[in-house]
Amino acid sequence: MIPARDDDGYADLRSYAALGDGDTVALVAEDGSVDWYPVPHLDSHPVFARLLDAPAGGSVELRPVDEFTVERAYVPGTNVLSTVFTTAQGRVRVTDSIDTGVAGRLPWGELARRVEGLDGEVAMRWTVAPGTGLGRYQPWCDRTQHGPVLRVGTVSIGVRTSGTGEPVVEHRSIGGGFVTWAGSRHLIAVLSTENEPLPLPDADAIDANIDRTVDRWKQWSSLLHYDGPWADAVIRSALALKLLQNRSGAIAAAATTSVPESPDGEKNWDYRFAWVRDAAYTLHALIRLGDREEVHAAMSWLLRVVRDQGSDADAEVFTRLDGGTPDDERRLDVPGWRGIGPVVEGNRAAGQLQLGIYGDLFEIVTLYSSEGYVLDIATARLLARIADHTCDVWQQADHGIWELLDREHYTNSKMSCWHALDRAVHLAEVGQIPGTADRWRRERDLIRDWIEENCWSDELGCYTAYPGTDRLDASVLLGAVGGYDRGSRMQATCDALRRELGRGPLLYRFSGADKEEGTFVACAFWMVAALAETGRTDEATELMGELVPLANDVGLYSEMIAEDGTFLGNLPQGLSHLALMTAALTLIEKY
Repeated sequence: MIPARDDDGYADLRSYAALGDGDTVALVAEDGSVDWYPVPHLDSHPVFARLLDAPAGGSVELRPVDEFTVERAYVPGTNVLSTVFTTAQGRVRVTDSIDTGVAGRLPWGELARRVEGLDGEVAMRWTVAPGTGLGRYQPWCDRTQHGPVLRVGTVSIGVRTSGTGEPVVEHRSIGGGFVTWAGSRHLIAVLSTENEPLPLPDADAIDANIDRTVDRWKQWSSLLHYDGPWADAVIRSALALKLLQNRSGAIAAAATTSVPESPDGEKNWDYRFAWVRDAAYTLHALIRLGDREEVHAAMSWLLRVVRDQGSDADAEVFTRLDGGTPDDERRLDVPGWRGIGPVVEGNRAAGQLQLGIYGDLFEIVTLYSSEGYVLDIATARLLARIADHTCDVWQQADHGIWELLDREHYTNSKMSCWHALDRAVHLAEVGQIPGTADRWRRERDLIRDWIEENCWSDELGCYTAYPGTDRLDASVLLGAVGGYDRGSRMQATCDALRRELGRGPLLYRFSGADKEEGTFVACAFWMVAALAETGRTDEATELMGELVPLANDVGLYSEMIAEDGTFLGNLPQGLSHLALMTAALTLIEKY
């Protein structure tokens, strides 16, 4: 049967596969509709946004006319999607790609959809119908000397086809229909630019770009080194993360905004920004997989952002993808996925104090330098100043890793400050940074004393979310990953977290989260890593085996999963895939 949408036209979040080229990401539903596609950049206003606005968001549809079933998978080692539609009359394969060119990324957007008849005859229909850019514009069709061009604000969209017959041009869309047969080949491509001329390449050149893009993805993924269980999931996660890294080196937290964490609404956030935390975790994983080029690009971006901010003030936890200051959160007048609002742009967490950033930064610099990189003098001096700053600020309350509105002395934040100073001491000892290592060593030890005295509960037998509470917080597991505690107290905390926050293999973020959101995918994989680091490798392996199959059919994860298996939150979610990679890499080191 045709993959289901609800009565309002929204697809299940599990149905989405992601395409990308390092500038933007498109989401393709099982029924062949591209429901999310910002151009030219991932954080641009989405020209195709049916994901959040089924009535007016716009989409690129391609599907059989008659009822069909679907089998799909990524072309191995790539972010190019292959979908086989089967009808009563025959079968057809659609290959979807956001193309690269001869010299790498193209200077225009090129979403290419190759259609191949496999057997029988299959009637197909297609439509390119841009939307309102989340309520901003009215798209229209401009009849130019080179054919129809769709205009959406400052974005121009052209359509190139081959073997699809004469297109039908409407006021706001271009579409048509054709029939495939065994061995037939067809093409539909969507070209886009913003505030610049629109190229309309020959269809044969676009078709060749699909193959070129497949080759480029395979070349990149072949450089990754992972020889262990769950290899397919690890490489798929690396490919998903590569979709979220743009040409500047910045790594977006997710490809979307406003996909709800709760069916009740109001927990909708814009994740199309670059978090220092996520960049650090990504670099940690890619270094361990052997990807030196992307690591250097991302590391350069991370250090540039930190350097531009200076060390006299608390570091910003995230930036725009171009390195700029994030906009304040703004609500848009569109319905949201399945009518669950609000739809927002910007993020209210800008300007928050999050002490965890210091541990993240020093961890990745330590790993980076251990792989044969030498820090430049300016960066080394900056890191020494940040270590001094950490000594001064660790006693402050902050908003924590979860960016909560209430400031507390979160246990995870204190552990992260310990981690920062521990790594700063190491960097000073090996000659990578200058500074007063004796001070860093003393403050590191004071932080540990403070945590053990204030954040451990004898009554509960575990670390709590912050002093004086009986609430638990799964982010404490990162204390095991970072090396703060891999002994009996962390083992007991793992057990307490699984009892209170666990639902099968999954885990909620903190006490009470089950009443307002789904389980947090990354937390479950952090549990795997923590179990492995505390010597419980068999349990960790069993848990990993339960978690990996919870991805969708093409291996992607959203931010959260409800207890019934429904995806929730923005997707694909970088932190979910990062945590999977960390868990797998940790386990293989313990075998």
